[in-house]
Amino acid sequence: MKGKNLYFECTSGISGDMAVAALLDLGADREKLLKVLGSIPADGFKVEISDVVKNGVKCCDFNVILDEKHENHDHDTDYLFGHKHQHVHHHHEHRNLGDILHIIEHTELNENAKNLAGKIFRIVAVAESKAHGVALEEVHFHEVGAIDSIVDIVAFAFCFDDLGIERVFIPVLTEGMGEIRCQHGILPIPVPAVVNIVQEYGFSLKITDTKAELVTPTGAAIAAAVRTDETLPKEFKITKIGLGAGKRNYEKPSILRAFLIEVSEETTAAEKNKEPANEVMKLEANIDDSTGEELGFAMEQLFEAGALDVFYTPCFMKKNRPAYMLTVLCKNEDREKMEEIIFNQTTTIGIRRTKTERSVLERETLLIDTPYGEVRIKLVNHNNRKRFAPEYEDVAVISRRTGISFGKIYNELVAFCRSQF
Repeated sequence: MKGKNLYFECTSGISGDMAVAALLDLGADREKLLKVLGSIPADGFKVEISDVVKNGVKCCDFNVILDEKHENHDHDTDYLFGHKHQHVHHHHEHRNLGDILHIIEHTELNENAKNLAGKIFRIVAVAESKAHGVALEEVHFHEVGAIDSIVDIVAFAFCFDDLGIERVFIPVLTEGMGEIRCQHGILPIPVPAVVNIVQEYGFSLKITDTKAELVTPTGAAIAAAVRTDETLPKEFKITKIGLGAGKRNYEKPSILRAFLIEVSEETTAAEKNKEPANEVMKLEANIDDSTGEELGFAMEQLFEAGALDVFYTPCFMKKNRPAYMLTVLCKNEDREKMEEIIFNQTTTIGIRRTKTERSVLERETLLIDTPYGEVRIKLVNHNNRKRFAPEYEDVAVISRRTGISFGKIYNELVAFCRSQF
């Protein structure tokens, strides 16, 4: 079965129950789902799947109904956003990640779906451990460990696998603002666990002036676990639409739309082969009082830390002092790490930074069997014209071994590759 493409439109946020409902509306098998949920080795819940109308739009509603002992007020907006009931205590079963993975393992989910459910819970666990400053194994799930979140995540994993989805497009997560009550007291929105997931997985976040928690930790973890693409294809056809209803009632309708989309092979090929204009960060520093050894070491450290390029340009500074301008190209998320190395390893006291775009040709590194043995060759493709660049280290090893000049070996390897391709 060919994998399907899914687009999650998170303009009203995303939560576990909304994501499950949207996939059920897309056609995930309800009977099989109820059978899987019946195999969860825990009690205190029942499930209702129904159609509801929100703001005049028919949506699917996936509702986990807890008995009184397990109720967690997750959908009670007076409790969540009101500052009354401060001292009301509600019973929660506190489970850690091991307990939850044990529960997942003993359901009737297939291996793929079990792995996905485990991945979603791990993402939440890491985010919670970072938020509350405790070790991963010490994270006790409150809201997320409550049985309804286990049901939501097991249900989502089943539906996702049942639909045979391969690619997931999520361009942006829309969130509200204000404060919300949870097990830890009153927290700002987005809550710390959501912020950690958004940061860790590089989501674009759009904060609206809706006083509401639109993205829940479960919703953010689901998005992080399944997203494969953050940019929608330039063109696509919609083959099916699923609408998942949220429970909380805000001034904005709480609906998650999920589209099954068809991307033509031409569009996919064009997007694969286009020369991407990646945005990179350019860091520059003028240095007139570091030694050559220090500058060489700084360059090594920067490359080891993931710099895309590092180079020095001779320049003259005030009082005609000969100096070097250090230039580093790096990914935006690596900027702080690079600046830390520059300040640590050189004498500069200031770094200029600019965002810049670069066009990058498609390239891959191949291991080729040559007359000199196996050699790594960089293959660059431009308009179906191939260029070959043997790896410096590999050529150097051959030159030392054979006594043949570096240049002669390099040219022979390029000629050999051309004849093979």
